[in-house]
Amino acid sequence: MNDSSSLRTGFPLTFGLDTFGDVHSDETGTLNSHAQTVRNIVEQGVLADSVGIDFFGIGEHHTYDYPLSAGDLVLSAIAARTRNIHLGSAVTVLSSDDPVRVFQRYSTLNALSSGRAEVILGRGSSIDSFPLFGYDLSDYEVLFEEKSELFAELLKGSPITWTGTTRAALKDQDVVPHLEAEPFPTWIGVGGSPQSVVRAARHGYNLILAIIGGSPSRFQPFSNLYLEALEHFERPAQPIGVHSMGHVAETDEQAQEEFWPRYLEVIKHVSKTRGFAIPTPESFRHEIGPHGAIYVGSPETVARKIAANLRVLHASRFQLKFGMTGLPHTAVMKNIELYGTKVIPLVREILGSES
Repeated sequence: MNDSSSLRTGFPLTFGLDTFGDVHSDETGTLNSHAQTVRNIVEQGVLADSVGIDFFGIGEHHTYDYPLSAGDLVLSAIAARTRNIHLGSAVTVLSSDDPVRVFQRYSTLNALSSGRAEVILGRGSSIDSFPLFGYDLSDYEVLFEEKSELFAELLKGSPITWTGTTRAALKDQDVVPHLEAEPFPTWIGVGGSPQSVVRAARHGYNLILAIIGGSPSRFQPFSNLYLEALEHFERPAQPIGVHSMGHVAETDEQAQEEFWPRYLEVIKHVSKTRGFAIPTPESFRHEIGPHGAIYVGSPETVARKIAANLRVLHASRFQLKFGMTGLPHTAVMKNIELYGTKVIPLVREILGSES
C-alpha cells in the first residue's frame, strides 16, 4: 500500500475500486453473459494493480444484474495474477453467512495473496441473500450483532470460545487456516445506522461510509460518532473510508454521457424493490456536482471532489464503485486506467499541498 499520509487523519491515504459484478456490454451493445462478466472482473482487477490502485473489492450480490455470489473465488484468481493490490469484499453480507466460513475463505485468500486480503462486513442493504439461504428478516439485527461479534473473536486467533443464539456455540475450537501475521483489515460498511457505527467501534473494526445519495457532508456526524465511540471503548484509532459510485472519462461531458443513461435504467430497476426516487436530469446534475454523492467527470473533477470529501469526513480511504450495468467493457477499463494514473495522483497532490 502507498505510504503517502493524510495529516488530517494520521493514516495512509489509500484508494480502491469496488464492483458489484455489474453486467457490462460488448462493443455491439450486447450484454455479456454471467461467465464473461466474471472473466472481465478478473481483467479489471489485474489492470487496477498495474495502474497502482491500492484496493479492489467485490460486493456480494445474488441477482441477474449482479451475478457475483462468490466474490472470494474471483479475488483468488486476481491474487494469482497480481503483486501489490489488496483484495477484499465490498461487502460480505455477514448476516446471511457463517462467520467461521467467511473467516476461513478470507484467511485462505490472505495466504494466497501473501497478506493482501481485506473484508468489509455489512448487514445487507440488498436482502436477496436472506430468502436464498433461509434467514428470517425479522432477525436482521440480532444476526448481524452476534455474527460480527463472533467474527471479531475469530480475528484474535484460535482457539475460539463463543456462545450465541444464531449458530452453534464454539468451545476451544481451532479454526484453520491460521493467519501468518496480523489479522487482515476488517471494516464495517455503514449506510446510515448509528448503531452500526457504534458496533464497529465496540468490536474494533474500521469504518466504511457507504454514500449513495445526498450530500456526503451529512455523514460527518457518523465519522464524529465513530471517533467518540472508539475513545469510549478505549480502542486504538482506526481508519475511516468512503464508498461512492462514479465514472471517470477524459472529459466531464464524456463521463456524463456514458454514465447517465445506464444510471437512470439501474435506479428505475432497483426502485421497484428499494423505493428509490427516479432521478431526473436536474437531480443527476446535483448529485455529480460539488455537494452530491456521485463522482462522475474528468480526472480533475473527480479528484477535487474526492479530496474535498475526505477532508470533511476525516477519512483516509476512498473507494469508487465503478461500472454501471450496460456500460461497455472498454469504457470500464478506461475508467480504471484514469482513476489509477490520473485521479489518485491528483488527490494525493491536493491533500499533500495542504499538509
